[in-house]
Amino acid sequence: MIPPVYSPDSTRYENGMSYRRCGRSGILLPEISIGLWHNFGDVDTLSESMKKAHFAFDAGITHFDLANNYGPSFGSAEETFGIIMEKSFKPYRDELIISTKAGHDMWPGPYGTWCSRKNLMASLDQSLRRMKLDYVDIFYSHRYDPVTPIEETLQALVDIVRQGKALYVGISKYPREVTEYAYQYLAERDVPCLIYQGRYNILNREPEETGILAEAKERGVGFIAFSPLAQGLLTNRYLSGIPADSRMARSIFLKKEVLTSELLAKIRALNDIAAQRGQSLAEMALSWVLKDEMVTSVLIGASTTEQIAQNLRAVGHKTFSDSELAAIDEISKS
Repeated sequence: MIPPVYSPDSTRYENGMSYRRCGRSGILLPEISIGLWHNFGDVDTLSESMKKAHFAFDAGITHFDLANNYGPSFGSAEETFGIIMEKSFKPYRDELIISTKAGHDMWPGPYGTWCSRKNLMASLDQSLRRMKLDYVDIFYSHRYDPVTPIEETLQALVDIVRQGKALYVGISKYPREVTEYAYQYLAERDVPCLIYQGRYNILNREPEETGILAEAKERGVGFIAFSPLAQGLLTNRYLSGIPADSRMARSIFLKKEVLTSELLAKIRALNDIAAQRGQSLAEMALSWVLKDEMVTSVLIGASTTEQIAQNLRAVGHKTFSDSELAAIDEISKS
């Protein structure tokens, strides 16, 4: 049976999604964005990936975040998205913000990783072919390269915009001591940095502690948080141990040793606060990241449409009392 042609929900911008201005740009990002790091690769079924992408767009999620090596396997998330783009999203391209990145391992040899001009240019060309796009909206340097001169990396970003292959550029996971130079270099060449992507959640406050958040705001740069649920730790998945089908049980990125008795106690205490607020732990964790305007958007992963629906509930419950914030701080920083 041939599946019906996708037609998005006509009320997709009236379903409760809120949008925030990204720095001092003309771009508005949904408060919840979809990251395709997991669950969209060639080990996942195309039908489920399409179902999740359609559900997200129908809910007003206009931003889909990828990278060249997302999968698994490398490149397969972009290939999957390219199929969805061709079959479903092509008529709605101008409603979408599509981002990708380069800088981590992608292909063998000395030019398949890090942030040389050769790697960034070649990687973006490959990404565009996989996603069946003429351009991406945002292209990131995925990590700081301590060996390649920073000017080479940043000039490659400038030239990528001037070539029309990306509308905006961003940086991800750059150390605080480099960001000021990066912002200045790009601004002086009339290709200002649109956005910084960093890990930020209740348990990991690095963007606060290093000044990355404050600097982004001062410079007119947006901030998008990845891993707002700490790879699932800030959900109900691990409250009673490690399920056999969980990411911790099968992933190389989240190891079992991380879940110490001390951390489990913190997660359970945070879950108690969430319950008092009438939220799940995951909902509260997302609401916490979005509690003020320092953060433009949060990136969620999605294994099911039900998970997306649950996470979306955080948008309408972002206010915290001073006592709640103090209790969360005490637990997370103890």
